[in-house]
Amino acid sequence: MLTISNLSLRVAGRLLIEDAGLSLPAGAKAGLVGRNGTGKTTLFRAITGELAPEKGEINFPKNTRIGQVAQEAPGTDEALIDIVLAADTERAALLAEAETATDAHRIAEIQTRLADIDAHSAEARAATILAGLGFDQQAQQRPASSFSGGWRMRVALASVLFAQPDLLLLDEPTNYLDLEGTLWLENYLGSYPHTVLLISHDRDLLNRTVTSIVHLDHRKLTLWRGGYDQFERQRAEKMELLEKTRVKQEAARKHMQSFVDRFRYKASKARQAQSRLKALEKLRPVESMIDGSVTPFRFPEPEKTVASPIVALEGGSVGYTPGKPVLSKLTLRIDADDRIALMGANGNGKSTFAKLLSARLKLEGGRMTVAPGLKVAMFAQHQLDDLRPEENAYEHVRRLMPEAPEARVRSRVAQFGLATEKMSTPAKDLSGGEKARLLMGLAVFDGPNLFILDEPTNHLDIDSRAALIQALNEFPGAVILISHDRHLIEATADRLWLVKDGAVAPFDGDLSDYRRIVTGQSVDRREKREADKASKAERRREAAQRRAALEPLAKEIKATEGLIERTRQRLDAIEDQLADPALYEKDPKAMTQLSKERADLAGALALQEERWLELSSRYEEGMAQ
Repeated sequence: MLTISNLSLRVAGRLLIEDAGLSLPAGAKAGLVGRNGTGKTTLFRAITGELAPEKGEINFPKNTRIGQVAQEAPGTDEALIDIVLAADTERAALLAEAETATDAHRIAEIQTRLADIDAHSAEARAATILAGLGFDQQAQQRPASSFSGGWRMRVALASVLFAQPDLLLLDEPTNYLDLEGTLWLENYLGSYPHTVLLISHDRDLLNRTVTSIVHLDHRKLTLWRGGYDQFERQRAEKMELLEKTRVKQEAARKHMQSFVDRFRYKASKARQAQSRLKALEKLRPVESMIDGSVTPFRFPEPEKTVASPIVALEGGSVGYTPGKPVLSKLTLRIDADDRIALMGANGNGKSTFAKLLSARLKLEGGRMTVAPGLKVAMFAQHQLDDLRPEENAYEHVRRLMPEAPEARVRSRVAQFGLATEKMSTPAKDLSGGEKARLLMGLAVFDGPNLFILDEPTNHLDIDSRAALIQALNEFPGAVILISHDRHLIEATADRLWLVKDGAVAPFDGDLSDYRRIVTGQSVDRREKREADKASKAERRREAAQRRAALEPLAKEIKATEGLIERTRQRLDAIEDQLADPALYEKDPKAMTQLSKERADLAGALALQEERWLELSSRYEEGMAQ
């Protein structure tokens, strides 16, 4: 059992957790959730003893083995299978001792213990884990130094899973996994025999692997029963109930205060007034559970509409070495409003195909027809390293708008979803999510017709992922998506393409079908196709009808956003003029007129933003139906 009592944690002078408590029974599987920066990883550091609490205690049974993924991936010349086997330190020590032991009783003890821990099946178990994380038998014999950092992190994950600690701490384990690895991990954790505490922003992973949610919010830990969807529903209901109670209590407070103010000095009512005064003092205020707002993503519309197909491939092939294509026989079509998710294990060519579409790789054979004027934008996690570390967001955008006034540049940065105080922060000091917002905003700066996203959610929390889903659904161009986040895929993609065995082809099924294939569960494909064909067609038809019905509303939202942007730009321009001291001396009349215009515009902006919120709410409700 893990027990946390009155825990307070502070990092660099910032209080992250205060007087928090938690109790997890042995064998529990819990997801630790909360906004980025709230202290989830800090809590893990305290549990492992790396960080000393400012106050409070963290307790678990004596000799509890705690395991987490190593921060540095192994880069030695040892074979992957040997690295994973070495993670079980008890087994390794017993085997080493067995080589030199001479005492018959000790030899018997060693062999008994090896049998107890199932040491003789260790190689098979290690190989199974490595295979599940994407390493075939040949790769398992290669040295770790021959793999990239991302693949080495999979080895680190395999090692801690193989060791089977009593308390398994996993901090965003899917960040280095593809969809296939994520599905395998989900299946593995479902049967893990010990306690698991999992930090993740993948709601599908949380829904399928944990039975409780630990929410870190406002420096407190709250335990909720069920998966993530249940937690979200229960918390929303509690927020609604608390808000109703708070409003009701505030009304009662005002009524009592009014009585006290009127009659406290009137002899006939003095005793009643004093009674109400005491009641007021004892009335504990109900705290409002306020969810901090998440800044939306905003992707500009294409400057020019292009006709379908925007990309057509006939017998295409592409690769990195002449004569050795990674993908071949590509005969595909992408239309102007397509929403396509690419599936397939890492190394099969998903990123290669994305680079072909974004003109980062040239076609080796066959033919590719691209619509005239097509603009393609691509976002990939590895591009975060392309940001200039010493430059801030404003300076990055200024390079793209060299002649624009400062107010207009800052307004454009604000559309990326970066707060005002973050506009002047060097890129190296931004969080992972803030860097992703900056890079995404730079990628779509010119209004693309086709937006390709390669693992866009690795640094985004659950609420930011929801904001990304809304932005992608509102984006009028085509979207190609590579992601291990099934919720993102299911909420945005209409078509699934499988990249496998050197080819890219439409996948006849949904993610549930694909999950069964990856995890080895049997499914009658023909029977499944016949049963689902009508319902899938109906769902797509309904989705298309919803989009068509909501199109006028979407256009009004865009128009309102444009009006808000113009109003803000004019307000910024007026603020710049009023900031000039010379104006007050040279032209007081103009100063008065500008002040009046500023007040009028501020009022108009408030109404415009209120209208935008109303329209957006209606649009979201319509999409959710």
